[in-house]
Amino acid sequence: MVQDSLITQIRHLKALCVRKLGVVAIGCCGLAVSFSSAILISWTQVARPQLEPESTLLALLNEVSSDSPKLVDDSLKSPRPAVPRAQSWQSPLAKQCKDFDQPVRRRLEAIRKQLGQNREQISIDASNYGKRYRLDPWKQPIDPKPRMVVLHETSNTLSSAINTFKTYHPNDNDQVSYHTLIGRSGEVVDVVDPLMRAYGAGFSAFLGEWAVTNPEFMGSVNNFALHLSLETPADGYIGGRTHSGYTSEQYDALAVVLDEWMSQFGIPPESITTHEHVDLGGERGDPRSFDWGELQVRLAALKRLC
Repeated sequence: MVQDSLITQIRHLKALCVRKLGVVAIGCCGLAVSFSSAILISWTQVARPQLEPESTLLALLNEVSSDSPKLVDDSLKSPRPAVPRAQSWQSPLAKQCKDFDQPVRRRLEAIRKQLGQNREQISIDASNYGKRYRLDPWKQPIDPKPRMVVLHETSNTLSSAINTFKTYHPNDNDQVSYHTLIGRSGEVVDVVDPLMRAYGAGFSAFLGEWAVTNPEFMGSVNNFALHLSLETPADGYIGGRTHSGYTSEQYDALAVVLDEWMSQFGIPPESITTHEHVDLGGERGDPRSFDWGELQVRLAALKRLC
């Protein structure tokens, strides 16, 4: 839970930055709940880090991150879990330094300008996200800087996902959020500050790396990941391995948001992956029916693949 002191820190940081932070978030299903239990830190209170120099961004991250509050007293009784074996990841995104689609680039630039005015900003319950940690429960350093993106889908409607995130979840296994959600019409909903830790992938790792932040659970990528979820089409609500896919508007908005994150955090295209790939439990298959070719054309037009 974010304490009053953190709110004060974030407000203080606002004076150090040029623009407000705009990002996106969400995913999954849920029931409506009163705002009485929702955290009320809005995006107007969260400062956007300057893109240059990178040290400014890291300073902001250092201000809002912390050491794990659940320290292990006896490492013999509670040993640190072994790092999982690395699973190879061959990015579907190919290097492309020419043959850019100029009409696509112009369209995406126009969308970028519109998003500055049209992005919805909501607040969610504090049980569904937290700080990024610099030390794990065994007092070992862990890097809290976001350096990868995990793509998801909501599995239901946009409103259902939002209701889930606004719901108080006392059980750790039920807590969930993403940094970004993109609706069927390309609408972008901002929920979790990317400097904070969203609970998008529980038991997970990427290229043999995870971070254990709670000694009662195995590790996950959440401490160094950004999570983005696409709203599922109606024919995907009932399950199945595939559905009709995502709209052109969703791919446009996705490319614009990814371009922003890649610029802010120095994330390379090969570090954009899926929930299916990072999941260690073998239970996740999202985002189903994702077309990497659609993302290739757009990121190439934004010159992010060279």
